[in-house]
Amino acid sequence: MTRTPVDVLIRRLDPQVPIPAYAHPGDAGTDLVTTEPAELAPGERTVLPTGVAIALPDGYAAFVHPRSGLAARCGVAMVNAPGTIDAGYRGEIKVIVVNLDPRESVRFERYDRVAQLVVQQVEKVRFHEVAELPGSARAEGGLGSTGGHAAWTGTEGGNGYASVGSDREGQ
Repeated sequence: MTRTPVDVLIRRLDPQVPIPAYAHPGDAGTDLVTTEPAELAPGERTVLPTGVAIALPDGYAAFVHPRSGLAARCGVAMVNAPGTIDAGYRGEIKVIVVNLDPRESVRFERYDRVAQLVVQQVEKVRFHEVAELPGSARAEGGLGSTGGHAAWTGTEGGNGYASVGSDREGQ
């Protein structure tokens, strides 16, 4: 099924910055670049400007996702992944990155790809307060309640937190 692309208005705040584009057919995200060089020592974080601002149609939001290559090769993560760009926001898109590598600094040059932008349709909701929620198969299980990791030993008190790294109860 071929979909009609959603029209998004974009303003270049830096005249040389490339318009975000899909690297490959079928990609969900377009590449965002930084317009300023930066160097992050281990554990440091910074806010990288992208040189673009957008106007999304009502009913849409854009989500700034990290790049897997930066994470795998350099230990770079986004502090607030994904970052949310609401339809009403008109300011510059910025990316908050952190260097998680314990030993090596990471350097960004002007126009390095630093994140991906994914535009999605979002629903408006109305909240209805109730005294009790209806039951479900999952109930209150969360935060690792399905296991799947060698350190998993179960939950304590049904709070969804794993009891990891101790043979003694309560530790």
